[in-house]
Amino acid sequence: MNADFGLQFTPDGPPSELTWSHKLAIALLSLGALLILLLLMNRQDSLFGWLGLGLFVAGATFWFVPQMRTKPGIRNDYLMVSSLSRRGALGWALGLFLTGFYVVLYFWPQYLRGLIVWVDPLKVALSGSSALDGSVQGSQWFLYGFLYTLAVSIMGVRALIRYRHSRYQVIRTASVMFFQLGFAFLIPNILLKLNQPYFEWTNIWPLRYYELWPDSATYLAQTGWVGPVMLFWGIGSFLILTPILTYFFGKRWYCSWVCGCGGLAETLGDPFRQNSSKTERAWRLERWLIYSVLGFIFLTTALLWANHQWHGQILGTWSGKFASGYGFFIGAIFSGVIGTGFYPILGSRVWCRFGCPMAAYLGILQTTFSRFRITTNGGQCMSCGNCSNYCEMGIDVRAYAQRGEDIVRASCVGCGICSSVCPRGVLNLENGGWSVGDR
Repeated sequence: MNADFGLQFTPDGPPSELTWSHKLAIALLSLGALLILLLLMNRQDSLFGWLGLGLFVAGATFWFVPQMRTKPGIRNDYLMVSSLSRRGALGWALGLFLTGFYVVLYFWPQYLRGLIVWVDPLKVALSGSSALDGSVQGSQWFLYGFLYTLAVSIMGVRALIRYRHSRYQVIRTASVMFFQLGFAFLIPNILLKLNQPYFEWTNIWPLRYYELWPDSATYLAQTGWVGPVMLFWGIGSFLILTPILTYFFGKRWYCSWVCGCGGLAETLGDPFRQNSSKTERAWRLERWLIYSVLGFIFLTTALLWANHQWHGQILGTWSGKFASGYGFFIGAIFSGVIGTGFYPILGSRVWCRFGCPMAAYLGILQTTFSRFRITTNGGQCMSCGNCSNYCEMGIDVRAYAQRGEDIVRASCVGCGICSSVCPRGVLNLENGGWSVGDR
């Protein structure tokens, strides 16, 4: 007699047969990749790119949509034995590919000229200017924004299907998709077409670190009436809006609902969330790194303003060196290359957990006076470990649940996945006494 106590045990390995929809999806995705490769080789024929994109979307549809026919709920069958999702050969290969792409995008964009030419008609339609008017160097950022938004949109559909049983997760995913498409991609480019400054409304200083540096602030202050509004938004969102919203909702209002970095992590990075390290050593490294980056950007900004005030007579070129160092090591290498390329290896929130200065600022506010917390019912916990395993921020949620302690951690982004995967309803997201959980 097999007594499984209500739990359904699965075989030791994944099924050997793929469904017909998965086979068709693989074929379409492979053909789309081939056409993109041809686009890179033949830089003038953008038809390859749009046809390849169409095949990618069709392939994703045939891969994700059939899951709608299954019973709602999160299924993690074979997740921990998959080569892609548990640091296997496929995971390392994908990580190296993403890292390599970011390196080329940042430092050798001339090798991506075929892709830049491909999206240039869209850039002209949105912003009114061509990326090909001058040097390729610097023209890669529209391509970057387009691919970033595309990844959030496609993988966002996957997240909506995967978490469709949870109203909280559906609304949260739709929110990050909306803010990325509208406020981080479309509106900033349309502003350029209207001869206004490019401004990403969702990236608050110190995340968008140069927004309040002297050159940028002076430019905005002197640009019609829209520029001062942008400058006021940049200062007010940091000093006023962020503390108020964090008091009521914790850092999740930004990190899990608005931020583009969080949006990519919750969509493209969702299959790799379980790879986040839960060790105490990782926690110590996290605290040391993220507050060092926060201190670095405060120091850099202060030096730049001091140098601006005294016209460079005291600090000379030192403030510029700090700014260049921050832009290269933090803005490019850490947040860009490592922050995204290492998803399959270190989990989906590498940048958010170890380097984002905005996350550090929000974390201080969250642990100091925020009403948000994750409450636990330790008496119901059966120590399955799902909550800890799927915490993308490396928090040992199970340890809190077993002790019956509320979870108030600076790193917690309030994604609510720990509550979604709990089979006993032990965890609940709350704001000051009323439940806003996802169950």
